[in-house]
Amino acid sequence: MLEQYKTIYEGGEGEITEKKSRFIAAVRLVKSEEEALSFIEEVRKKHWNAAHNCYAYVIGQRKETMRCSDDGEPSGTAGKPMLDVLLGEDLYDTAVVVTRYFGGTLLGTGGLVRAYSKAVQEGLACSRVITKHHGILLEIGTDYNGVGKLQYLFGQRGIPITDSQYTENVKLQVLVPKSEENPIKKAVTEATNGRASITDLKELYFAALDGEYLTFHD
Repeated sequence: MLEQYKTIYEGGEGEITEKKSRFIAAVRLVKSEEEALSFIEEVRKKHWNAAHNCYAYVIGQRKETMRCSDDGEPSGTAGKPMLDVLLGEDLYDTAVVVTRYFGGTLLGTGGLVRAYSKAVQEGLACSRVITKHHGILLEIGTDYNGVGKLQYLFGQRGIPITDSQYTENVKLQVLVPKSEENPIKKAVTEATNGRASITDLKELYFAALDGEYLTFHD
């Protein structure tokens, strides 16, 4: 499993204009080639009267599925530059379709490459992009004497506390990157002189968005 990867949380739509031609970029999270093709067809139906609906997508944990199309534009002027933007941003499981409404002026090959690349960048800027981290949800049990030490420890290490229960003792649930699991467990044990209990709840992916933490079961 990837330790971390960038992907789309919420797709968006961005638009640029070059010499009266409109370039509209629609971005979406896709988990399979079927989803990508369905998305492309959806955009084509929406913009059935456009001159071109070019696309690019990257799917899989090893980016094993990558496709792009110029859809009638000169070879290499649309799909490949669009794919290059997705790869340059190191995005996974992402599809983009750029619709062009021709404005009457030819842009030339260099102009098309720049326009399609810029359109994808605008589409991504209008989307919500997150970085998912492979992690583990831990439950830490401690007495009240250990709570402050653990809160300080997690604050110092940037480990989010997602839930806390205060009864006779205290239970804290924390999201820990998998690569930091053993060092964090050791630090918890040392901070509480071995009095804390540590339970592995589940492996997952998590991401920060707008100051909150989201969890995913990829």
